[in-house]
Amino acid sequence: MVTTSSVLGSTSAVLVSLFLLRKVFPWIYQNLIGPKVFGCRINLKKTGEWALITGATDGIGKAYAQALARKGLNIILVSRTLSKLEDVAKEIETEFKVRTMVIAADFTKGAEIYEQIQRQIENMEIGVLVNNVGMSYSNPEYLLGLPDYEKLINNLLSCNILSVTRMCQLVMPGMVKRHAGVVINISSLSAVIPAPLLTVYAASKAFMDKFSEDLASEYAKHNIVVQSVLPGPVATNMSKIRKSSWMACSPKVFANSAISTLGHTRKTTGYFPHALLELSINALSFVSPRLAEKITINTMQNIRARAMKKSTARSSAPADSTAVLTASS
Repeated sequence: MVTTSSVLGSTSAVLVSLFLLRKVFPWIYQNLIGPKVFGCRINLKKTGEWALITGATDGIGKAYAQALARKGLNIILVSRTLSKLEDVAKEIETEFKVRTMVIAADFTKGAEIYEQIQRQIENMEIGVLVNNVGMSYSNPEYLLGLPDYEKLINNLLSCNILSVTRMCQLVMPGMVKRHAGVVINISSLSAVIPAPLLTVYAASKAFMDKFSEDLASEYAKHNIVVQSVLPGPVATNMSKIRKSSWMACSPKVFANSAISTLGHTRKTTGYFPHALLELSINALSFVSPRLAEKITINTMQNIRARAMKKSTARSSAPADSTAVLTASS
């Protein structure tokens, strides 16, 4: 005899199974099995002769440039400081035996920099675009307490939002024409988890993530892959994490890991421990949104307090002590 409880039990079992099939197994494949077992599923050399990376003289941008050069692509490095660009270009040419090109451009400036970039890359076969350039706050801060507010916000939005849209407009027409290309937009885990005291930065990275998602749908018919990469903590100058660890990996480890996800998913943290971090935060938010918010804002307030304490100590240090600190750094 069929009872109500048995029907409910069977229905629940089916729903749980469907949830596992729809959510859990794809997550395991996209974050672990696919990248680790199969690696990058796109032949990047067939997309075009060159890869262009913005914010390419340090951190994740430089690591992407090196990883793509290792795969045999010629590299276009775009960043603000010409001397640093030339140093990185020389390193890449020496180590990977590929050609390089450098373009000095300050992405906090106006439309004129894109006219300059367009002139220099015209008719070049760019198969991979990495929109990595970005800026954040010096330290976590409340919106109304941001120093030099107007300048900071204008620079941040120009660097984090305008740059990705304009670079796509410059590079993607060639990809459409060749019916091949890869666009990698470096967003941030802060775009999809609570990020108080990083409000404008996190919102700008959320723009990049949404932009990437819809752009991928628009241009899939042209065989263009658009991927949003949302890193967690990486040991870079921007993050101010000096020593790499399992969770806060080096830029090289991160870039190699993130590239291995290409062809498996349009959206990724790029690094398995960061996927676990995102999963943990989202699980906590699901169970108790207020607790997740409280933990996050307390963490940010503590970081802010330590930064302010260091700043106060520096400003009050004797002149000879300051000289020692500067020299040792």
